[in-house]
Amino acid sequence: MGKRQYYILLPVLIFSAFVFSVPCPVHGLSLNARVHEYKLKNGLTVLLMERHQSPTVALYMRFKVGSVDEARGKSGTAHLLEHMLFKGTKSLGTKDYYRERALLARIDEIGEMLDREQKRGAAADKEKSAALRRDLARLQDEHKKFVIKDEIDTIYSRNGAVGFNASTGNDITTYEVSLPANRIEIWARIESDRFLNPVFREYYSERDVVMEELRQSYETNPERIFMSQFFAAAFTAHPYRVPIIGWKTDLQTLSKKETYAFFESYYAPNNAIIAIVGDIKIDDTLQLIETYFGNIPPQPIPEHVITAEPDQMGEKSIDVVFDAEPRLLIGFHKPTVPAFDDYVFDIIDALLSSGRTSRLYQSLIVRDKIATSISTENGLPGARYPNLFVIEALPRAPHTCTEAASAIYKEIERLKDKPVSHYELQKVKNQLQASFIRGLESNAGLASQLSYFKIISGDWRYLEKHGEIIDKITPSDIQAVAKKYLTAENRTAARLVRPSTNQSSKENRHD
Repeated sequence: MGKRQYYILLPVLIFSAFVFSVPCPVHGLSLNARVHEYKLKNGLTVLLMERHQSPTVALYMRFKVGSVDEARGKSGTAHLLEHMLFKGTKSLGTKDYYRERALLARIDEIGEMLDREQKRGAAADKEKSAALRRDLARLQDEHKKFVIKDEIDTIYSRNGAVGFNASTGNDITTYEVSLPANRIEIWARIESDRFLNPVFREYYSERDVVMEELRQSYETNPERIFMSQFFAAAFTAHPYRVPIIGWKTDLQTLSKKETYAFFESYYAPNNAIIAIVGDIKIDDTLQLIETYFGNIPPQPIPEHVITAEPDQMGEKSIDVVFDAEPRLLIGFHKPTVPAFDDYVFDIIDALLSSGRTSRLYQSLIVRDKIATSISTENGLPGARYPNLFVIEALPRAPHTCTEAASAIYKEIERLKDKPVSHYELQKVKNQLQASFIRGLESNAGLASQLSYFKIISGDWRYLEKHGEIIDKITPSDIQAVAKKYLTAENRTAARLVRPSTNQSSKENRHD
């Protein structure tokens, strides 16, 4: 359930070894009586929950914008924008903004000229480009005298913050921190200032940082290369096929003006959610948010039409050649929350790979020793739109990806042909319920889940409804969903294989 918010395939969570023999519904937690939801006049949604176990508070701000909202040819904008919002404001991160801004304008002028030249590709004037780079480097060096590096981070650290971070996904962008309860106003001052008065200083140098991140962490990382190729194959039209960090040729000339326009379009109070959980008083906290965020004007959110993924008409199969250990990814298209079938896939996820007693673990790792690792994930790479149920396996030499795939398909056919026993079904339901409860133990876990599902499903109460619906799922529901979606015509299979050797030649044959 909570796993959906991550955009890379993670190993499946190994649940507790304790298996209960009776149902453990989570709706008894009564979040509905404890979570207070408000909407300010400017459209900002606020979720507040008092928990007085410790004098701390978790604060999440999420915007309903991610890589799916980028214009074609502008991939990477959402992620680069997130980086820029750590660079400060007119009052944070600078020694003298009013002197700094003239230099920033000159840097932008040279940067835009260089980008225009670079976009000419092979026709670019090399001497002109080199001269512009020298001018840009000189101005950037001069600009350093105005910059207070990481001032926002420093202020938070001095005030006892932990977990100060941000993340960009396919669907949403998140800014989070946990603080002592008596430091909430510091958060409100900083975040409202970042919301109202961001300054995109060091834009071109930060864009270079992201380019380096792309080179070092993506272009040479076999898992990330494999994953990006897999999604690009699985999705024909939907922007879930585009990597969050962006395509290289888009990223290297992303315009600062267009990045700021993206900020102005989507970072609006009526497109945001704040969730605060911890040692707070509801009325006082709401008044604080009203004071600092209530005067931010709303704005129309662009009607960005996202192309729906067409129905898949047959199996897609690709080989990604890279000098790394073989790896297998299999994905099936499916609906997203709050469709009933998505709940069933949560059960299928747990049945197949949750813990050492799960079906795929027992068959591929324990019994046949075909694989060294096996995991499944419901809801990749995002959840605002229909997505994938994904299976990942690492074959154990000398076994191949083809053998692993064959074993996986046998377990899928078993799901279709034979009803799951009531004992096994109840076991995985209890595992899901226990996992759910653990995810809500901390202030940060609660704030994260409340804000996430408010954006994704439109109602944070999904957290309570999930347990109630999971309890009602039957063996016949599992069979029906498996037969409907887990078909050869609806799947994409990708194999990571080494460059040509006798073994990889064998692997490259599609059996």
